[in-house]
Amino acid sequence: MDRIPGYQLLRTYQRAWLRHDIVAGLVVTALLVPQGMAYAELAGLPPVTGLYTTVLALSAYFVFGPSQTLMLGPDSALGPMIAAALLPLVGSGGDPAKAIALAGMLALLMGGLCIIAGVARLGVIAELLSKPVRVGYLNGIAVIILVGQLPKLFGFGSNAEGLLDETTAFVRGLRDGAAVPAALAVGLGSLAVILLFRWLWPKVPGALVAVVGAAIAVRVLALSEHGVAVVGAIPSGFPAPSFPHVGLHDVVTLCAAAAGLAFVMLADTSTLSRSLASKRGEHINTNREIVALGAANVAAGLFQGFPVSASASRTAVAESTGSRTQVTGLVGAAAIIVILVAEGDLGRYIPSATLAAIIIAAAFELFDLATLRWMWRVRRSELFLSMAALLGVAIFGVLEGIVAAIVLSLGSFVRRAWRPYDAVLGRVPGRKGYHDVDRHDDAALIPGLLLYRFDAPLFFANAELFVDRITRGITARDEPIRWVIVAAEPITDIDTTGAEILGELLDDLQAASIELAFAELKGPVKDRLRSYGLYDRIGDGRFFPTIGTAVKAYVDETGTPWVDWEESEVDGIDEGNGTAPGS
Repeated sequence: MDRIPGYQLLRTYQRAWLRHDIVAGLVVTALLVPQGMAYAELAGLPPVTGLYTTVLALSAYFVFGPSQTLMLGPDSALGPMIAAALLPLVGSGGDPAKAIALAGMLALLMGGLCIIAGVARLGVIAELLSKPVRVGYLNGIAVIILVGQLPKLFGFGSNAEGLLDETTAFVRGLRDGAAVPAALAVGLGSLAVILLFRWLWPKVPGALVAVVGAAIAVRVLALSEHGVAVVGAIPSGFPAPSFPHVGLHDVVTLCAAAAGLAFVMLADTSTLSRSLASKRGEHINTNREIVALGAANVAAGLFQGFPVSASASRTAVAESTGSRTQVTGLVGAAAIIVILVAEGDLGRYIPSATLAAIIIAAAFELFDLATLRWMWRVRRSELFLSMAALLGVAIFGVLEGIVAAIVLSLGSFVRRAWRPYDAVLGRVPGRKGYHDVDRHDDAALIPGLLLYRFDAPLFFANAELFVDRITRGITARDEPIRWVIVAAEPITDIDTTGAEILGELLDDLQAASIELAFAELKGPVKDRLRSYGLYDRIGDGRFFPTIGTAVKAYVDETGTPWVDWEESEVDGIDEGNGTAPGS
């Protein structure tokens, strides 16, 4: 029991926190209700399932969640992915009961995968999505959400699938006069209210204000008679736990979607959780966080819910209203249960256009144009990577986009390791160490010595490049090279292909009477060379702790006339005979 965060919280809870947590919980509830309903529709499910999901996510995270402030629940980024996973199995306009069962099974599968990953300490898998790819992926999701909700905002429906088809269907609907002016007025008005409150009064839940205002307008002005679609009656009460009845074939089909959804959820939640922990001076165990996410999804799946994730917006609202602990989420869950039990007609006056406005406002938050502008300034290759992820999601779909995003992240890493930065090093007057001669025109090369740095592990994709660059460095000099010293601190590993090609290089250098030496090579990499039989071939005396000692050994053994810069030129630090570490 002591290892369960909820039990620890109750045992150490301070009475002074209660008032803050209750107030924050009630304020967050005002955001949870409209968002939960809206995100359920985004996922292609009945709005009430969003409320069930919210209650179970908050309750489960209270018990198992390690963060004191993180709020879980339905998420705008997961909504399109859930819909994409369910639609092929349910079909357009399919049975809502089947959709609920499939969504519950999807949540159970995701939860199970997360719990297994957390217990197996596989939290590092969440790091496979780089920031540029993650930003591009979320921007792509935002585009899909925005385009998909436009018909609802304008008061008509669309059964199209995919970004291009949805765009075409929306334009065709406008052309054919399918837009409902009253619904459009309600939708745009709701969107304006949400954005205005977000801008001027961020602590006030603008979504609640928009829902209340729109409901009043529907009731007073009888907008339903003017073509404004409403959510409709919502079942009162709370469902009993039940295992979703889904065919084996559907379960197998959902497994791939569950893995992709779990991956994105972990990457998104771990990033948010780490940033919150850093802000509060806390340390969050990533693997425990994953287990808590898994437990929340399992709980949601057993109560007619769907997959959940962390929410930056709800977490920010909780923090800004004084939340101290996860009791805030428990208060929110209890308040939603009261609403469900007390009011069965909750959705009778809520316009669908207002829920579309809530979703569109959430899509605006997913857009991260500031990061795109920053990447344009600092590293345009990462901007292109981000845009590729965006296009992959937009063109191929959200689930396929997950795979594309992972491949892009790994491809970006391989590209950098495949063609890493390397440099021939020389001595720069007045500066310590040895530096890239291409960046310093006044760098002096040591006669007869090629001092070369390679900034990556040596593996199958770059080993040929390593040899080629050393060969070029030798032939580019107007003098015979007697030693090659590799500044090897960045070389963290050498695979079997790298070892084979290194052995061939050693043969060529020995045939040309050139000595090969390494400086600053790490112990584990030396062990690799021993296992490959290369360490003894190179010789123990050709491995040096620093570049400076390697250069000194070269000068002493070959009698090369080389005088280092005077002490006065390097701020009084004696670097005679090249004993300073490399850089």
